[in-house]
Amino acid sequence: MTGDAEASFAQRDVYLDWNATTPPLGSVLDAMREGAAVAWGNPSSVHRTGRDARKVVESAREAVARLCGVEPRDVIFTSGATEANNLALQHAPALVTSRLEHPSVVRVAEALAASGVVVRWVPVPETGALRVEDVVEALVGLPDGFVVALMAANHETGVLQPVAEVSRAVLDRGGRLHVDASQAAGKVVGELWRAGDTVALAAHKLRGPKGIGALALRSSGLPRPVILGGAQERGIRPGTVDAVAAAGFGAAAFHAEHGGPERYGALAPLRDRLERAATPRARVNGTAPRLPHVSNLSFEGWLGDELVAALDLEGVRTSSGSACSAGTVERSPVIESMLGRARAESAIRVSLGDATTLEDVEAAISVLDRTTARRTSRG
Repeated sequence: MTGDAEASFAQRDVYLDWNATTPPLGSVLDAMREGAAVAWGNPSSVHRTGRDARKVVESAREAVARLCGVEPRDVIFTSGATEANNLALQHAPALVTSRLEHPSVVRVAEALAASGVVVRWVPVPETGALRVEDVVEALVGLPDGFVVALMAANHETGVLQPVAEVSRAVLDRGGRLHVDASQAAGKVVGELWRAGDTVALAAHKLRGPKGIGALALRSSGLPRPVILGGAQERGIRPGTVDAVAAAGFGAAAFHAEHGGPERYGALAPLRDRLERAATPRARVNGTAPRLPHVSNLSFEGWLGDELVAALDLEGVRTSSGSACSAGTVERSPVIESMLGRARAESAIRVSLGDATTLEDVEAAISVLDRTTARRTSRG
């Protein structure tokens, strides 16, 4: 590559942290602007202004319901997937999960265990995909109504979990399956993430706004609320629903439903191109089937957060783990559970999006190659 080309690439601002959050769509911003103008009222008020806001909220609920394959009344709006996960799990009489899960699941599991609830941790293979037989073994002897928490796609590696197979095993044994579909919805076909009795989503993972998500209910029975108040959202999630955020969520859900898996599927060659360029110096973490736009790479001789900072100085935005753990010195518990401490300490996550171009990837490769070569040349 010529020096001029390298210089032009270095000047690009390349965002490759789509798993942390996604840039809002133009249609999302338009929907929110319109919502702010006509739906600023309280959706629970019975007068005309309130009914205008309620109409916007219910239209968004219908869009999210179509994405999830449920009835609109079975979509509960929340502040995000973290709250949705807490709603689904905090009152579980027994819980089965793994260290692959998002902190909003792992922390709940740890709190339940500390309170005396039976919590069983499924072992994590090096591939990053749980074995169905290990999940089934963990179900033996659990009390009625137990819950299994299983993310559809891992937030750090993109590895897909066996949601449909686990769902059948849990149903056969009288339990409930909760699926965190934050990273999978709109990226892969619904059959890979919809099978939970409860399903958590976050709008900002779908090119929607932050601060709103949903818990979709696919079976009878309602979760118990974790905060108490009014009767909004069927009494499960009290508090006034933000109609403006809901409008944005609805627009994002519509976009995800219409061609989302195809758009993300087209990113696989770009992700693979980046991995081929990186693997002389890096190892890929997560070898099971995975999302087409995510790569987790460990670079020997680097700390992940140091490499992320070095790439950031060159205009390439990546991450060294879950954004919810940013600002801590904790190495990735996901990668450590799969492959050990050293791989976890040296790991970075690269996640593309449906606006990522070949030019973005080539620019990132140029910066990554130049940056990691400097460390190698020093010794």
